[in-house]
Amino acid sequence: MSQMALCVRFTLRDGAGEEFDKLVQQAVAAVLEHEPGTLVYACSEVEGASNQRVFFELYADRAAFDEHGRQPHVRHFLSESKKYAEKTEIDHLRPYAGKFPSPPA
Repeated sequence: MSQMALCVRFTLRDGAGEEFDKLVQQAVAAVLEHEPGTLVYACSEVEGASNQRVFFELYADRAAFDEHGRQPHVRHFLSESKKYAEKTEIDHLRPYAGKFPSPPA
């Protein structure tokens, strides 16, 4: 399996959740429209931790991951998210078992 994945945890500054979530919605819309190789791009609130958000990102392959990083909407999200997040943790994952969406043909 050549798919790549990330798990990203943002710890937000107090009171920043609403603005961060608006930024997320913009990013998700652009990913859906422009990135066929991004198979999953999902953000979740953490139950019991209102100042945390976790992204799970799944890419068809390394090329799709690299293309994602070059997108203007991704660069904008990363730049603007610094206003709202006091901490960002990124884990690069290598999926090897499970049920994953198939890459586009």
